Amino acid sequence: MNFKKVLVLAPHTDDGELGAGGYISKLVDEGAEVFYMAFSTAEESVPEGFPKDILKTEVVAATKVLGVKEENVIIFNYQVRKLNYARQEILEELIRFKRLHKDIDLLLIPSIKDIHQDHSTIAMEGIRAFKTKSIFSYELIWNNLSFDTQAYISLEEKHIDKKVNALKEYKSQGFRDYLSEEFIRSLAVARGVQFGVKYAETFEVVRLSIN
Repeated sequence: MNFKKVLVLAPHTDDGELGAGGYISKLVDEGAEVFYMAFSTAEESVPEGFPKDILKTEVVAATKVLGVKEENVIIFNYQVRKLNYARQEILEELIRFKRLHKDIDLLLIPSIKDIHQDHSTIAMEGIRAFKTKSIFSYELIWNNLSFDTQAYISLEEKHIDKKVNALKEYKSQGFRDYLSEEFIRSLAVARGVQFGVKYAETFEVVRLSIN
């Protein structure tokens, strides 16, 4: 499908790149305007030696690698692991954005089966706000007890390269094993094998709106 205006919801900075970085890069290549909304910069979890707001800088740099314009990156500062306490406020922010951008035609969110409390909050509020739009859930396998590979996006090596390079911008998070280049490439290859292509990312189809 030829999506023109896309909103990516990331509970924490880096979630969107991890789950859909290749597809984001491909969407930009195809001419889509992509917006990226991050809800927590996880200041409480930033390792010693880094500024507490380092993730604000890193997410802008990372999404820029994927081709997202800096002015399209929206960063909130909700407290990590407590997004569920701000559920109504988050919903109102999403509705406010939707009123300004009525022509959003694809929403990317975490899986509704994601067991992280922040991820499930953003997934559900995203669905509430954009229930008339196409909605795909991206895969974060360390948080998914199950994941339905209902849709796959075939990717070129350049898209995986951009995903890898985007995630390298998260220098404060380099200790996390799921940010490693080996893992990112291996998962893209594994998903590609499942669908008979070289590289792929997979998504759950929450809703598909065809006009």
